Amino acid sequence: MSLLDRSARDLATELRSGGLTAAAVTTASLDRIEAQESDIRAWAYVDPKAALAQARAADVRRAAGERLGALHGLPVGVKDIIDTADMPTEYNSPIHRGRRPKTDATLVARLRSAGAIILGKTVTSEFAVYTPGPTRNPHDLSRTPGGSSSGSAAAVAAGMIPLALATQTNASTIRPASFCGIVGYKPSLGLLPRTGVLKQSTMLDQPGLMARNVGDAALVASILMGADPLDEQTLAATPFSLSAVGVTNSAPRLAFVRGPYWEQADASTQAAVAAYVSSLDGVVAPIDLPPAFDEAASVHSVIMNAGIAESYLEDYRRSKALMSDVVRGIVEAGRGLSAVKFVAALSARERLRASFLEIAAPFDALVTPAALGVAPKREAGTGNPIMSTLWTLLGAPSVSLPLLQGPEGMPLGVQLVGRLNADADLIRAAAWLERRGAVR
Repeated sequence: MSLLDRSARDLATELRSGGLTAAAVTTASLDRIEAQESDIRAWAYVDPKAALAQARAADVRRAAGERLGALHGLPVGVKDIIDTADMPTEYNSPIHRGRRPKTDATLVARLRSAGAIILGKTVTSEFAVYTPGPTRNPHDLSRTPGGSSSGSAAAVAAGMIPLALATQTNASTIRPASFCGIVGYKPSLGLLPRTGVLKQSTMLDQPGLMARNVGDAALVASILMGADPLDEQTLAATPFSLSAVGVTNSAPRLAFVRGPYWEQADASTQAAVAAYVSSLDGVVAPIDLPPAFDEAASVHSVIMNAGIAESYLEDYRRSKALMSDVVRGIVEAGRGLSAVKFVAALSARERLRASFLEIAAPFDALVTPAALGVAPKREAGTGNPIMSTLWTLLGAPSVSLPLLQGPEGMPLGVQLVGRLNADADLIRAAAWLERRGAVR
């Protein structure tokens, strides 16, 4: 097994003990990037000299006997809508080319405090919306890695880095994770801090994490969670520790939910997910959602479009000619919404959240597709986000697990959705299913 094929937890343990140096692990990551980046194009910015300087400084701290963080010496990628004081944060937009934030986002500050090496900035779609970036799927370069956390998903899937920060306002963590065959974890709304992250909609923006297994995602999540006094959606409590991924003989309480958009999924996806549920030997209870959930996509669209119109208004007024037609169209659609329609959408969201609380109460996780199918060809765009839209609207935690294989051997994720703010139970269920293994 090569160095970069090891789990983030194993690497972190060896780095803290001195069995590995941060310089060696960072060098391995940089070498992998150099070998693959011309094909995959996952990075918006990498400074090898600066990364190695961070790593050597980490090795000096360990040699001096200083107290080390849980991510000491571990290379991490940061999506290029998350501010970094020592690197550009440009949102993949010509409007913000050359933008250099003065301070780190809270997420990045917490990574640094834990000893992580910020290797670089991963590619995002323009303004983290729908216009694709240049990144390609490591499993098939002719296919999309998904959006908008395309670079983070592809870099982890290619073994360039063990962990990366992502975000999700619709499906930007779960869908790329499914397409790239890795674990994507989007915690409950408010669990991860958003200060210094590009704002789209305060009711929908949710940072996420890319990793190669559930335990690695849980490791970094447990470090990053905690109150953010500048984030109006923040949750004060950290809901789980790494014990959530511990081995247990008790099967989780699972439900199979097709969801309101099941019929849009490819026939192969429907068959694969249904067969997977059947393979769980009666552990899963099938349930249906009430008809009110059918309106989730339209409610989400109103809230997201209004938020984007408000957040990007100055860019639109100053430089709309530099925006893609897609982004410009979303801003204009949001500006055209009435206050009555927006308030009605917020009210509908709260009704759905209240209903979901009751429906999900008996279960640790709901099983549902992570995407409509495998990654489409790049010319078709970043893929339809609809299988995550409802869960993002609710602010419910979700995980994509690389458990299935679709047509032409491409990865296909199984999505687990947890109760609101019950991330520990969701992670425990995800770890249990991960241990059972993939279906081929």
